[in-house]
Amino acid sequence: MLTFESQIRQEGFDFVIGIDEAGRGPLAGPVVASAVLLKQTDFHSPIRDSKKLSSKQRETAFEEIGQKAYVGVGIVSESVIDEANILRAAFMAMEGAVLDLVRQLPGDVSSQNDFSKKVCLLVDGNQFISALPYAYRTIVKGDEKVFSISAASIIAKVTRDRMLDIYDRIFPEYGFQKHKGYPTLAHRSAIKTHGMSPIHRKTFSKKFCG
Repeated sequence: MLTFESQIRQEGFDFVIGIDEAGRGPLAGPVVASAVLLKQTDFHSPIRDSKKLSSKQRETAFEEIGQKAYVGVGIVSESVIDEANILRAAFMAMEGAVLDLVRQLPGDVSSQNDFSKKVCLLVDGNQFISALPYAYRTIVKGDEKVFSISAASIIAKVTRDRMLDIYDRIFPEYGFQKHKGYPTLAHRSAIKTHGMSPIHRKTFSKKFCG
């Protein structure tokens, strides 16, 4: 799964950053993106598409990725999703994740005059729009094919799940801990019974729940 990273480095890029997001489909909560720049590749945890890992495997991998990579996270709220639409919000979260990662790099690295020319972003999916000064490649099913994107998918998923677990304690009537905001029957029924909470995406919830 490191083939893509190796190919990009052979093209002259020194910093290859994998990017993925979690939370495009839910009725509630933010969209969360992560950017991952590997420091090393000898992982003990399985690193693959976060949807193909158990919750315990994701948590273990999350900790190891944090130790062996630079990790950035971008979070865009449900109110911005309603205002901008989910695709633009996802791109905003991805940009935020990259900026968060770059801020963590040693100053003598990120301040180099030609730093932006040495960076290539590998983005899961088939499109990406960004004002960032970096080259990028979109990769369909990148979370299954590219190691750094798989790692980013794990960081994004675990980060968002932890947020929804907290929201579950604040709004227990919706069952966020179980469905993480996705439009399950139980979730849609809770919305019809209790109305929308402050973290529900109004544009999504009206579409699914009337």
